[in-house]
Amino acid sequence: MNPFISVIVPVYNVQQFIECTAHHLFQQDLKEIEYIFVDDCSPDNSILLLHAVLEQYPERQAYTTIIRHEQNKGLPAARNTGLQRATGQFIFHCDGDDWIEKDALSKLYTKASHDGSDVVWCDWYLSFKDTERYMSQAPEQSDILTGRQCVELMLGGKLRFNVWNKLVKRSLYEQAGIRFPEGYPMGEDMTMIQVLAMAFKVSYLPQALYHYVQINTEAYTKKKNDQHLKQIRHNVDQTIAFLRQHYGASMDQHIQFFKLNTKLPFLISSDTQSYQHWLEWYPEANPYIGQNPMFNMRIRLIQYAALKKQYWLLRLYYGVIIKMVYGVIYR
Repeated sequence: MNPFISVIVPVYNVQQFIECTAHHLFQQDLKEIEYIFVDDCSPDNSILLLHAVLEQYPERQAYTTIIRHEQNKGLPAARNTGLQRATGQFIFHCDGDDWIEKDALSKLYTKASHDGSDVVWCDWYLSFKDTERYMSQAPEQSDILTGRQCVELMLGGKLRFNVWNKLVKRSLYEQAGIRFPEGYPMGEDMTMIQVLAMAFKVSYLPQALYHYVQINTEAYTKKKNDQHLKQIRHNVDQTIAFLRQHYGASMDQHIQFFKLNTKLPFLISSDTQSYQHWLEWYPEANPYIGQNPMFNMRIRLIQYAALKKQYWLLRLYYGVIIKMVYGVIYR
């Protein structure tokens, strides 16, 4: 079989979720798929459970590989191990605690083939314990964009650079030697900005096909400390260096928007120290707050409040909008 798609699944501490993930992957209605699970020295029973699920799908066994790292290397290294082994025309990343619709890969592949696209992205669900929230980032101008247009949307904050809701031609990774930043897992999905920069044509599929699970308390992205902030800063700086090398000065304004979006999460907090981080990170980007057309009035307001050190307004925003609206109503 010449696989249309290589699915790469990092596995670490996901025993509560891996069975659901694997069932939905093995039940895909597209047959030409290879599955690459990368066991990053998971200390729980994730791999035993994965093997048990795989036994139920004999037709998938010949096209499924489980690779074990000899030591824990982190999420970016697991993705890179999968990329090194992949042979499919396209790459799809699925995290071991998430799941996809059973026709997700066939729909994405059909869209890519029909449009002749290098990348297809889709909508997704934020999946909580009892509810789900539909997430969409539809482009305003067209459902088919250039790679540069997508990069600009990502830098401005209109389009997310998530790894897991995109079907990507493997050649985009290979032609520029793009790999995920080993040793720097926080913000590792910024790598997708580099990938999209290599694309000629990108398509949008307006259907939610991926379920991004929000109940895994062991997920790496749920924990932030000073080391994690250093990792994010490293990945931002590396992304900026790539953009300047690839595009020259023509992307400078969008890079300033990217800096603002990078530090925006510091304002989604009630912690004064977090506000101080916002002031310290990339102050040269602050004059561009009013120039990014992708910032709505509410986002501009909290940035200007931070700039003027009106922290009471930031705490009010966090308490009313984030804790009450998103924390209670949407869950």
